[in-house]
Amino acid sequence: MWPDRRIIDLFKTEFPIVLAPMAGAMDAELAIAVAEGGGLGSLPCALLSADKAREQVNIVRQRVAAPVNLNFFSHKAVETDLAREAAWRQRLAPYYREHGLDPNAPVNAANRAPFDAAFCEVVEELKPEVVSFHFGLPEPKLVQRVKAAGCLVVSSATTVKEAIWLEENGADVIIAQGAEAGGHRGMFLTDNIAEQPGTFALVPQVVDAAKVPVIAAGGIADGRGIAAAFALGASGVQIGSAYLRCPESKLSAPQRTALAQAGDESTVITNVMTGRPARGVANRVMREVGPISHDAPAFPHAATALAPLKAAAEKQGRVDFTNLWAGQAIRMGREMPAAELTRALAGAALARMSRMAG
Repeated sequence: MWPDRRIIDLFKTEFPIVLAPMAGAMDAELAIAVAEGGGLGSLPCALLSADKAREQVNIVRQRVAAPVNLNFFSHKAVETDLAREAAWRQRLAPYYREHGLDPNAPVNAANRAPFDAAFCEVVEELKPEVVSFHFGLPEPKLVQRVKAAGCLVVSSATTVKEAIWLEENGADVIIAQGAEAGGHRGMFLTDNIAEQPGTFALVPQVVDAAKVPVIAAGGIADGRGIAAAFALGASGVQIGSAYLRCPESKLSAPQRTALAQAGDESTVITNVMTGRPARGVANRVMREVGPISHDAPAFPHAATALAPLKAAAEKQGRVDFTNLWAGQAIRMGREMPAAELTRALAGAALARMSRMAG
């Protein structure tokens, strides 16, 4: 049925569909629903403590007998730059005043911890079938430990050069993340977003350059997109934005409304929300301060000063300072249970591919 079964055979799923791990927008509920629909459920761990990650995996294991993907960030941690942090607060001071907040009040630092020995111990204990990384790979010793625990190692490439590096450094599968994709760019060998290729340009070139299976990501939200990815040589697809409006996602009512109203021109790549380029639906602060601002402190520290503003605006039902990560196909998302959506996506893709073959 599927023209390339490598991802199905590796991940042992019914369909070659991977739920994009969307930190902050989902938890075990969405991962379980996608797994029940035949896809690979992913758990974003970048915002979680080791104990919380353990708890989330246990919830999945209790509810569904299916493989699971744990996703981690593998960026190089950067110390807080106090001068830059102060300048950033100064830049945001008018918003603080507008909301009756003190821009000098202490705020908890934004937590986006990179994969480390403590997380590696959790992986060794829980033995998830798949461990995926964003922003390259952790140090070689940790990659070896993850593999020794029996896990498949997956990571995202935004260029052919990154894909080759990932394969040379132990990735079993490469996610080719086109410029259309929502959330943080997985870039790690470049910081130039102007050079980022789109999914249709990137996927066939990564397929040609790498021997390992390639998963296409970015702008894929229906059966046509999946069939197109396979036509370009992908062995699977990673889908995120299409699932955001499913009942199992953790988005608030104002966030859901903003996504439902978004169109093909609504998303931009910004560094204002976290200090690192990411694609999301443009909100007030992205429009007025960015979308790209040299004032934003390095990842993840830009998020620290935004946190009080985000909380204050959300209390009023507004998403002026909330990151609504989403890809360019956000308009194609549907409000239906995630298991049902997964089966519908797979069915539509198979029907389209059989017509193309015929």
